[in-house]
Amino acid sequence: MLFYEPLFLFIFGPAVYLAYVLLGARPHMRALLLLVASIIFYSWREPAFIFVVFASVAMDLYVARRISMLKARAAPQPAAGFVAAQARGAGDLAVHDAASGEKGAQEAARRWLAFGVAANVAILVYYKYTGFLALNLDALLRALTLPGLNIPAIALPIGVSFIVFEKITYLVDVYRGVTAPARGPLLYALYVFFFPKLLAGPIIKYHDIVGQFEACPRAGMDDFVNGFSRFMLGVVKKVLIADVMASGADALFARDAASLGFAGAWMGVAFFTLQIYFDFSSYSDMAIGLARMFGFRLLENFNMPYIATSVTDFWRRWHMSLTGWIREYLYFPLGGNRKGEVRTYLNLWICFLASGVWHGAAWPFVFWGVYNGAFLVLDRLFLLDRLKRLPDWLANIVTLLVVMVGWAVFRAASMAQASAFLSVMMRPWAAGDAAVVAPPQVVAMAFVAGGVCILQRLGVEKGIDWLALARRHAFLANSALALLFLAALAKGLAEPFKPFIYFRF
Repeated sequence: MLFYEPLFLFIFGPAVYLAYVLLGARPHMRALLLLVASIIFYSWREPAFIFVVFASVAMDLYVARRISMLKARAAPQPAAGFVAAQARGAGDLAVHDAASGEKGAQEAARRWLAFGVAANVAILVYYKYTGFLALNLDALLRALTLPGLNIPAIALPIGVSFIVFEKITYLVDVYRGVTAPARGPLLYALYVFFFPKLLAGPIIKYHDIVGQFEACPRAGMDDFVNGFSRFMLGVVKKVLIADVMASGADALFARDAASLGFAGAWMGVAFFTLQIYFDFSSYSDMAIGLARMFGFRLLENFNMPYIATSVTDFWRRWHMSLTGWIREYLYFPLGGNRKGEVRTYLNLWICFLASGVWHGAAWPFVFWGVYNGAFLVLDRLFLLDRLKRLPDWLANIVTLLVVMVGWAVFRAASMAQASAFLSVMMRPWAAGDAAVVAPPQVVAMAFVAGGVCILQRLGVEKGIDWLALARRHAFLANSALALLFLAALAKGLAEPFKPFIYFRF
């Protein structure tokens, strides 16, 4: 079920919201309603995978309980226990036994954590990477003149990467003592299934939202107005901007890169650069807006990434919940920057290699991760210092060009297509077969989308708070947004639905 399709907009969404409001001061019932609604929402498109998620939720609950019990047993005994042991004549033997028990419990807790994480990763690997691994193994076997493999056809459930990462977060945080195990299956299941963020994030940590789920706040008028405004903004960005950019990018990437020439190849990448930002950030807008309508606060996921003045800055602004997850649950455990410069560079590179693999089971995604990791290392080595010497607007342009080259690889259907596009993009003299002409509506919307990014840049440079300005003129801003929302609905109803890009991940 998509947020902007008629079934959700006119039936499911309003029905769930009205029921939530009518339940009044009964937080437990409101939580149960949200869980049931979220399960229906997800099973509408993924009726088979829902049972896998149910089973893994039950596993997480059990594993977290085991980890918590073992960690409690592994906690150092109070000093009074040591004194009492000596008084009974147990002395060093009792202390040794206690220490051995604590160590054994700690190791057992670590094994349970490893099991829980491995089981969740196995779900991701099976559904997302089995076909990719089998395809490459088949190619290797055939190259060695050995019998090939039958490539399994496994459908990728929507949102599986986001679901698995959140579930791993919960287990790791229980092990670290950051959060206690869920007090009941309802709270944890709601955390996993909560429909506003279920399909494409933001990736939320259990301890950041469990308090809200326990309280299940009553939704007020302020929540509705602010939430629905944010939701409308997301629909407008998706339907009127991202989908239009998609038509331009798809048309150009469907052609042979050599036939496009230098200008045509860069045009296709520019369209995709705008498409992926407005597409993904629009989902975050809708998710945050929907959650707010019900009284919940989700973390922001984007912070004007195309005004970044370095690749490092870009990744602090783009998909912030994923970047934060990688930093906390991969970069720091690998040692972060605590084990010397070389190890720091290696850790950065590994993290963004993992980010590329997370995004998709194809070699272009792997290369895209390697590419971004390399520029993060270069930033630390010298590039960041060089960029700081430039005016911000020029550093912004340089960064955007680096990002766009990465997006060319990300968008490519294969490494062959990625290589072809990059080859043409790096040769200003490369001429296409004929002049590349994009549809006028695509070009016009590209200027609108680019203008939005420029206004973001100007807002930072000139100290203009566009959001505060919109609030001061709330009636005009909301009226304009409502008209655009109606236009987006009309367009969405008249044309086939285009899924969000990140539904593939």
